[in-house]
Amino acid sequence: MDRIILICHGVPTLAGAEAAIDIAKEFAEHRPWQANVTCTWTGQTLRLQADAENDSKGLGLIDEFSDCISAYIAEGFDGEITVHSIVPLRD
Repeated sequence: MDRIILICHGVPTLAGAEAAIDIAKEFAEHRPWQANVTCTWTGQTLRLQADAENDSKGLGLIDEFSDCISAYIAEGFDGEITVHSIVPLRD
């Protein structure tokens, strides 16, 4: 299992705080295979942290995060999701 932290840049300022709440709720209610998920708004970026199995490069989590961003931020924007870190967790 790995702890993955993703950052989404370019989020519209007025949408960030509510999107973070909605995305965290989405993961908690509908994506239980991702553990210990938090989503926060820094005032400039969305930060998603999750513990994931079999996703050592974070690509699956990026795809899910992107889907949520598209669903919960109505206005379009040119954002970018980057992998901030991936740390293997002990069993």
